[in-house]
Amino acid sequence: MQAKIYLSPSMIKDFIRVTSKCDFDIDIASYNKYFVDAKSIVGVLGLDMTHSLTLVYNGYNEELEEFIMSHRVAC
Repeated sequence: MQAKIYLSPSMIKDFIRVTSKCDFDIDIASYNKYFVDAKSIVGVLGLDMTHSLTLVYNGYNEELEEFIMSHRVAC
């Protein structure tokens, strides 16, 4: 599955807390098409937060879905 979200630097800690609870892989495809592990605080901190991020994952976690819905980029 894929979802486009926007994260501000102040949201990163909560984002990592949510993703680290998931028992499946979650990657972030940034605007310049490279992938970062969404559970890695160092990887996420290295991203450009001025652009939307695309989450790529195969699994379901209710807390993750709630986080995505509250930070989803409007199309």
